Amino acid sequence: MHRLNTETGAAQVIPMTATVTKRVRDTLRFPVDVAPDTFPTRMLRWAQFGNNNKQAVFQALGYLYRARTNNGESVDHQRLTRQDDHFEFWPALSPNGKQVVYTTWNDQSLGSIRTVSVNGGRSTVVVGEPGHYVEPQFSPNGEHIVYRKVTGGYLLSPRSSADPGIYRIKRGSNQPIKLADSGRNPQFSANGDRVLFSRRGGNGLELVSVDLNGHDERVLATGEKATSYALSPNGRWLAFTEHFSAFVMPFSEAGLPLSIGRKGQAVPVKRVSQRAGEFLHWSPDSSELRWSNGPTLHSRPLSDVFAQLTGAEQATATEQEPAITQTALGFEAQADKPTATVALVGAKIITMRNADIDREIIDDGVVLVEGNRIKSVGSRDSVAIPKDARIVDVSGKVIVPGLIDAHAHGGLASYEMTPQQNWMQYSNLAFGVTTIHDPSNDTSEIFAHAELQRTGQVLGPRTYSTGTILYGANSPGATSEVNSLEDAEFHIERLKAAGAISVKSYNQLGRSSRQQIIEAAEKHGIMVVPEGGMKFQHNLNQLVDGHTSVEHAIPLAHVYDDVKQLWEAIDTAYVPTFGVSYGGISGENYWYDRTDVWRNEKLMRYTPAQLVEPRSMRRTKAPDHHYNHFNVAATAKQLRDRGVRVMIGAHGQREGLAAHWEIWMMEQGGFTPWEALRGATYDAAVHLGMDADL
Repeated sequence: MHRLNTETGAAQVIPMTATVTKRVRDTLRFPVDVAPDTFPTRMLRWAQFGNNNKQAVFQALGYLYRARTNNGESVDHQRLTRQDDHFEFWPALSPNGKQVVYTTWNDQSLGSIRTVSVNGGRSTVVVGEPGHYVEPQFSPNGEHIVYRKVTGGYLLSPRSSADPGIYRIKRGSNQPIKLADSGRNPQFSANGDRVLFSRRGGNGLELVSVDLNGHDERVLATGEKATSYALSPNGRWLAFTEHFSAFVMPFSEAGLPLSIGRKGQAVPVKRVSQRAGEFLHWSPDSSELRWSNGPTLHSRPLSDVFAQLTGAEQATATEQEPAITQTALGFEAQADKPTATVALVGAKIITMRNADIDREIIDDGVVLVEGNRIKSVGSRDSVAIPKDARIVDVSGKVIVPGLIDAHAHGGLASYEMTPQQNWMQYSNLAFGVTTIHDPSNDTSEIFAHAELQRTGQVLGPRTYSTGTILYGANSPGATSEVNSLEDAEFHIERLKAAGAISVKSYNQLGRSSRQQIIEAAEKHGIMVVPEGGMKFQHNLNQLVDGHTSVEHAIPLAHVYDDVKQLWEAIDTAYVPTFGVSYGGISGENYWYDRTDVWRNEKLMRYTPAQLVEPRSMRRTKAPDHHYNHFNVAATAKQLRDRGVRVMIGAHGQREGLAAHWEIWMMEQGGFTPWEALRGATYDAAVHLGMDADL
């Protein structure tokens, strides 16, 4: 409070104190096993039954697999092919269940479309022209294949990106026919004389059909909030996904497009699944609707779905799912683990050991590594080096723990296709970022990459994520409605099943919704990292309600002691993401302004020049006081002095290098260099439940 002299304009602070008792929830934080010798595969994609439901085909760890299934379990997991030249994606069974069509990707030779027997063996090339191919499907008679050609140029090679669109090709022919310039998820009609696909229109997601030459276009259905369609092979039923649930309705072609939605009135709509409906598809005889979530393949008979539906009776969220069968397809995979013993000798070592209490720096030290574990760290005369160890002289160097980017973003795949070499992750590693936590990414793409990284098939930092955000606003494909604890549990369960260690509660407008997410997360042992959308009152709720962290800067340049006292009394961490801090020019622009980013040799070794040079060479300049990250970092320093853990979060702004910008901006706010390094290593490990290993 202030006293203002209206004549002189002088202001004085009126001293005051208030004793407040606040009830707060314990902060959610759970341990994460960073380096197990084996792990269960969770991100299985495009899973489908074959052989009268006695076999399943799916993609995992970069390749196609088959497994025998019985009574909800799976055994005898085997690859369909034996090659290791390219990754395999987008499998689809033929109507007779004997063949699988799929796409491939190799960073150098690009992609192709192939078929292989459902029992495995040598593949046959259907489309051999190098390109970027996704979503192949057989025609009802198996003689034709429809597919989508997409473009590269970011994660994947830009070569052979001309003429994207929907195509059809006759097996044995080398002359594909282009049917449409845009669209996705193509499939044939029941009699095979038309091709259907979806595209985003002015009123939502449209279901469109064309003839086999791409003519006579018809819009069959439109759904404002629908995210995918799947027409039954007999053409009588249309399944669709909305808000991460699966629905089905009778279908017939009419003069006007059908209006699609879970609350449709003209045509009866039935909820098939109260849980996630990813990779939605039908059985060949149209009798069952199937979908998967993580490692589990679900199936429900159509007869059960519509057994009791009459007239325009609508599905409700309370309906039971008695006839849904679940088949676990996951299997245990071996983690990549080196066997050598290496001794790094002679460096100055900043250990971060007991970093809440000590500031240990060892001159002329030794780091002894056995396999994938640091066995010992100490002075040269205190560490016994085994005779079989490889000794690396690092005299004159400084060794710090690997950097942990607690709020990372970046591409891990393109159209679900994981590159064999990801330049973003190479750059991250080059700058010492060994662990990333991405609080917003495509669920299937990031967890597929994470498992490939864990098995050593792709190179990159350890990768953890929330998957797709739990978004409170309206955005089909991201919106996650939370109106009850049951809703919250649904979203927590589906993301944890896919591999998430945390979920991102993003702009859930009602505090009750955010609290229900916290309640469900605690029950299922998963952390919650929220974003308040520049709403300070949301940030304070997040502190009181037990969120694991506050992501992004609080939208105030300075905070008073009441906020500091509240925050220091709880265990919620702070990831300000200085590079994109609110309230002024973002921090990352400071480094484009004051440094020649395009001259950084390490960055330019991995990052395409066209992504760096225009912004860094033609840069905006401003004085220091226009950059708000100074204020954000100063407030973060005050909070850290009270015991609040403050971490770096590079936000994907510049691969690897931005993690160092975060450290430098912490120092600009008053952190000592050692304190800033602690925020980039030790504090982040504790925050993410990884301190037992990292």
